[in-house]
Amino acid sequence: MTGFFKERTPVNQARKIFLNAFNSIENTEQVSIDECSGRILSDSVTANRNVPHYRRAAMDGYAVRSSDTVGASPDNPIMLQIDDEEVVEGTCVRVHTGSSIPDGADAVVMVEDTTPVGDMVEILTHVHPNKHVGIIGEDIEKNDTVFTDGHMLRPCDLAVLASLGINNVTVYKKPHVSVIPTGNEVVPRTSSSQLQPGKVVETNGLMTAKYVEKWGGLPEHCDIVSDDPELIISAIQSQLESDIIILCGGTSVGERDHVPDVVKSLGNVLVHGVSMSPGKPIALGMIDNVPVVCLPGYPVAAFIGLFMFARPALRKIGHIPDLPDATVKAELSDKIPSKEGYMTFSRVVVDFGSSTAHPVMTSGAGVLSSVAKSNGLVIVPENIEGYEKGEKVDIFLIE
Repeated sequence: MTGFFKERTPVNQARKIFLNAFNSIENTEQVSIDECSGRILSDSVTANRNVPHYRRAAMDGYAVRSSDTVGASPDNPIMLQIDDEEVVEGTCVRVHTGSSIPDGADAVVMVEDTTPVGDMVEILTHVHPNKHVGIIGEDIEKNDTVFTDGHMLRPCDLAVLASLGINNVTVYKKPHVSVIPTGNEVVPRTSSSQLQPGKVVETNGLMTAKYVEKWGGLPEHCDIVSDDPELIISAIQSQLESDIIILCGGTSVGERDHVPDVVKSLGNVLVHGVSMSPGKPIALGMIDNVPVVCLPGYPVAAFIGLFMFARPALRKIGHIPDLPDATVKAELSDKIPSKEGYMTFSRVVVDFGSSTAHPVMTSGAGVLSSVAKSNGLVIVPENIEGYEKGEKVDIFLIE
């Protein structure tokens, strides 16, 4: 494949075209609550009992009849007999936070508002009914809808499930993502000690697989495929049971860039060439209802492509909520140039103490260390020719 990108699709339009081309998976599985943090519920969860299921003390103190405390104050304490089990007129029972409220009691006086005197206690304040008492179902009532379909379970949610006696939940299966590195120049990491000139260690597949895992997918990191159309075809066909296929490398317009043509021969190329820098050679397609993301070989371009296209595709496929990115505002310590018509991604280091962002570089799609040295990205829209020194901009923090 040779030539130039005669047409480039704007980033947001490319993403919309791509995401509209496929549907979410509906396969589900039962998972123990010990293993379901970060998983996505495929069914609503309904409470099968009250929480709490008994009246409980909300404070350390004494369970009392509220009517026995009327008029009590530090200047006018009321004496109550301490009992071990039951509260009747003129008596109270020592309770601790979370313990059951004994029969006859309807309130708790905090221990700070009492003074023990032998086997009796001075009550120094008046309490009303249900004061410092957790009533049945105060937290969750039986038959309440606790979580709905599509909810991402957090550790605090698992505690709620455990309180209801729920040990297993039905969740969507994690999307299976095949990651296929390509390139004659790419060698496995195990061969890096004998690295020859013109050869590079395979890193894009590693980075891609780990981000897929971080974002909730199940990556399959495949063997490297050389720049041979037939071998690329065979590699793709062997992975068509996957939910997403991500190819790394071979997407540009050089003589050895066969990936977009191969995708076209097997299915449909929706987009090839995006108005973004770095990342212009990205291609997006569909093969047998499987979305295919073709990332450039330059590692920074691949990194940006992952965030802009692979991550939203993974989220849609797996019903994963589209959570907002973490952002901060900071003042630029230097100018960030950009080319009008391209969405530009500039790597920066944010000094959180001074709220200043120091640009690392804008160009250099092959310099992966520039990402590792950065902790944020400044995204310059297509219709703006960069940002000036001293300008306050939004910084997208790098995960």
